[in-house]
Amino acid sequence: MKIMLRLIASLTATLAAMPAFAALNVFACEPEWGALAQELGGDKVSVYSATTALQDPHRIEARPSLIARVRNADLVVCTGSDLEVGWLPLLLTQAGNAKVQPGSPGHLEASQFVARIEIPKVVDRSQGDIHPGGNPHIHLDPRNIARVAAALSARLTRIDPPHADVYRARADSFQERWRAALQRWEQQGVRLKGMPIVVYHRDMSYLVNWLGLREAGSLEPRPGIPPTPSQLAELVQRMHREPAKAVVHSAYNDPRAAQFLSERARIPVLMLPYTVGGTAAAMDLFGLFEDTLSRLLSVAR
Repeated sequence: MKIMLRLIASLTATLAAMPAFAALNVFACEPEWGALAQELGGDKVSVYSATTALQDPHRIEARPSLIARVRNADLVVCTGSDLEVGWLPLLLTQAGNAKVQPGSPGHLEASQFVARIEIPKVVDRSQGDIHPGGNPHIHLDPRNIARVAAALSARLTRIDPPHADVYRARADSFQERWRAALQRWEQQGVRLKGMPIVVYHRDMSYLVNWLGLREAGSLEPRPGIPPTPSQLAELVQRMHREPAKAVVHSAYNDPRAAQFLSERARIPVLMLPYTVGGTAAAMDLFGLFEDTLSRLLSVAR
């Protein structure tokens, strides 16, 4: 009997030392939503991000491994507004997981909870890779992160009621820390108001809008169309007349066009992380904006 009691005690201690299994499997289409789900869910969620900061979220292969992840997901969190139109529908169809189909509680499109910009009046493929529902790169305005956080917290609470108190407490903590950081960032960003930059793609529009930057040109002649020699030549001439402070591109962009313009127009190249994981300093949502601002401020004079 004593041996049996010792075995039971040992087993109990072992089980107590083991980490609790996550309540929810969260499939995030982009790193920013994976990071937000982790902030709000803590150890109650197991988060997988389908993409990294070094990948263009428009162009992802619907691999079998991603299908398997969606098949086992309790919640799919994506940007929406057609950002993932080339690959997410196939994942959802092949996975056959009723819990995470569009319209279900287990499917959340972040862009539906914010005011989108650059909504086209006419959709014409000759205009390039435009999105009928507006610019989908909503996460680079930190005010949008707060709005999506409120929606995501409510969704976690809805699909996992036993841990509702945990989600609410973590959401309150996140929002408090985020408000304090936002106030600090906006104070720092005053120096950037009106600063002209050349962008690569329209993925910086929300950042430009939030900080009051001025877009002085784009490396792409039209959204989604790679830079052309004629476009770059025109930009070089424009920069000689009215120089920008920097040529800005995201971590996932090919830097060669930006470097070409930089060398000929004699303005610096600035690589911004774009999303969580884009630089060594941008390993969470707070670091994303801290590092983005730090890099922009380095060229502001």
